Parts: sequence; structure tokens; C-alpha cells
Amino acid sequence: MVTMGKKQEHSKAYAAKLITADEAVAKIKSGDDIIVAQCASEPQGCMSRFHTAAPRVKDARVFSVLTLKPYDFYIKPEMKGHFELASWFHAPGSRQALAAGAGTVTYVPNMLHRAALDRLQARKPDIFFGTCTLPDAHGFVSLSLGVTYEKDILEAADTVVLEINRNLPRTFGDTHLHMNDVDWFVEHDQEVPALPSPNPDQIETAIGNHIAELVEDGSTIQLGIGGIPNAAALALKGKKDLGVHTEMMVDSMMELYEAGVITNKRKALCKDKFVCTFAMGSRKLYDWLDDNPAVEFRRGAWVNDPAVIRQNSRMVSINTCLTVDLTGQVASESIGTVQYSGTGGQTDTAVGAKEAYDGLGKSIIACRSTARKGTVSCIVPVLAEGTAVTLHRANTDIIVTEFGIARLRGRTVRERAAALIGVAHPDFRTQLAEQAAKLGYL
Repeated sequence: MVTMGKKQEHSKAYAAKLITADEAVAKIKSGDDIIVAQCASEPQGCMSRFHTAAPRVKDARVFSVLTLKPYDFYIKPEMKGHFELASWFHAPGSRQALAAGAGTVTYVPNMLHRAALDRLQARKPDIFFGTCTLPDAHGFVSLSLGVTYEKDILEAADTVVLEINRNLPRTFGDTHLHMNDVDWFVEHDQEVPALPSPNPDQIETAIGNHIAELVEDGSTIQLGIGGIPNAAALALKGKKDLGVHTEMMVDSMMELYEAGVITNKRKALCKDKFVCTFAMGSRKLYDWLDDNPAVEFRRGAWVNDPAVIRQNSRMVSINTCLTVDLTGQVASESIGTVQYSGTGGQTDTAVGAKEAYDGLGKSIIACRSTARKGTVSCIVPVLAEGTAVTLHRANTDIIVTEFGIARLRGRTVRERAAALIGVAHPDFRTQLAEQAAKLGYL
């Protein structure tokens, strides 16, 4: 039992660490490396004030993943030389700044499971900004919706600032942190950033149905967010005893659990538990996660480690891409030299699933057959110059489009080219075959 005296002690300690967002931003110095929590854990109260430090700050870098808002500190061109957003995974705001040539955004190549470790080896962080729940009776806060890199970074940072948001759910796993390990708290209650599940269109539904054909009862799955993953989830409603080991916890997983499809009972690793590293979705998802012992949040360095993923039984990784060439090189993050998103956890999960210990794992890459309203094929003879390869062709397993399934594992280049042409849009198959012949693929 926590005594009244102990509660009062925690209350006094909390009050002594409570500052305003502007006071927190005042702690940023020239040359600082600042790392902020990602997605729904983003400290929006403080980040919306970073730009106010520009008159006295030069060469400060802010490291982030999927920055949710076009914050002034990197959108405004006059911020150049004062702040730079170093993004592990681009979002609309950072793409906007890049397109405008503001010179305030750069990209950090990474594999998600090594994002924190690689950055710590490059340089120790000066300040970490994140979000959390109110301290409980024992003096612990919950980091709530994400520990992908957040806990590794805050443990190494010189200064830790956490925004208290009473709307955040209290979650389990590796999310708890004692208030003694926090330097400053900022109270900032707001609606938790939400990302409702989109309704799949006809093409996404067709792709989802093909993916469902590949998922057996008792499989452990990894799903992302978007039309295709949601379509796959809808198509999985006839399956039994699925489990989840995933980077991102989303609404569709909650819905499959409530429908009795996901039980986690046949998992070889962390039986009976959802395992994830961060969550983003609807308010309903956040309410479901609150005090839910069925879900464990663990660090991305563990969850996304291919050596850990491969310990799951019948592991199925489901990811999407922008384009794939006829040898099986998968491009999911750039269009030519233009960085569109990031590597994220795709390589981690794809490699881990393909190498699953029981030999029954599958790595599925879903791809629309065309882009730009059907005028461009997403299956191409060769990738455009400068395109980053997200998944090496030696690691590519299965490609799915709305026209079918192409199995590439162990296949020759000739076999791969033929299989990929077979699932390309019919309008482009003849042209692809002719180009493949010129390249010596057929």
C-alpha cells in the first residue's frame, strides 16, 4: 500500500519539475541534438514552440519519425541555419519542406531496430522531448503509445522533458518510467493524434484477398496501416487463432481480436500477448489499449530485431512498396533521388519473417500494379536512377498485386521476371516482356 506521505512526496517532486512549454524550449542551445517522440507520442505543445528559440539558437537539429504537423521550426525558410529536421521517416510536412527547397530537412538512413543504437553511436543526444501519462501513486508515468526508440534515447539524453497529457492511455510492457528519471514536465492536454482506418478501394480489396490466401490459421502477423493492410485485415476475418508481433499497433488488429480472429494463443514467442513497439489509430483504439494487459509495448531494438522476429511461428510480414523491378528489388521509400518516406521496419520484418525458425514464415510485399491513375507501371524493368532499394532482391519473398501472387524466393532472374510480368497490369505486360528480353532477363 502506498502511504499518504509517499503520495505527497511524489506530488511535491512533480510540482518542482513542472514548467511551461516556453520554459522547456528555453533549454535548447545552439548546436544541440534534440530527439522527439514519434507519431501519437509527439510532444506537440513544445514542438509548436521550437521556432521561438531561433533568434538565439543556431545549428540545432531535431530528430523525429513521421512528424505529424508542419511545424514552423522546419517549414519556414527563415529557420535555415537555426533548426534542421533530421527525419528517420518522412511525412507530408517534411516532404513539403523538401519540395519547397527550404534547406531545413534532411533524412537519416536507418533500419528501425537500430535507429536508436546507431544514433547513440553517432552522438549522444542533448535533449529528449516526449509525452506521458500523469505519475501514478508510485511515482511512475507511462510513455503510453510508443517506445520504438524513445526509452533508449531518453536514458542517454542529458535532459529529459515530458509533456503530460491526461488523454493518453496507460499501457504495459517497457513503457513505465519513474518521475525521478525525468528532468522536467510540461502539462499539455490535447486530443491524442488519431489516424482512423481508411476504407479500402477495389484494388486494395483485391490485393487484400490475395494476401489472405497466404495466411494460414495460427500464423503470427505483422501489419502496417493504410488501405492495403486494412483490406488484408478485412480478408482475414475467416482465419483462426492468429497472433500479432508487429512494429505498429493499429485499429484493424483490435477489430480482429474483438472478432475472435486474433487470440495470440498459438504464438511461439510471447504467447497470449500482442507485441508492438508503438500504436496509432482511432480514439477507440487508445481507449482499448488503456490498462489492457493483453498488449505489451517493447523497444524497437527488440521487437524489430530480425533475430527476434524469426522466433515467431508461421510468421507473416505484410508490407507495401512504391515499385519493384523485374529482378525483385523493392523500392518503398524513394522515387528516384527524391526521398518520399523511409526504410522504417520493412527490412527488419521482411527478413525476420522469411527466416522464421520453423521454415513456415512469409514476407509479403503488396504493390498496386500502377500509379498516376493507371498511366505508370509500378513493376518496372529497372529502378529509376537514384532510387533507394529498401529490400534487397535476395531477401524478397512474395510480391502481391491486384492481379495475383508472384513467388520469388529461390527463383532465378528469368523466373522472377516472368512471375512479376504475370502480376503486372495487363496494359504493360507486353512492354515489360520486350524490355525484359532486351535486358537478358527472359
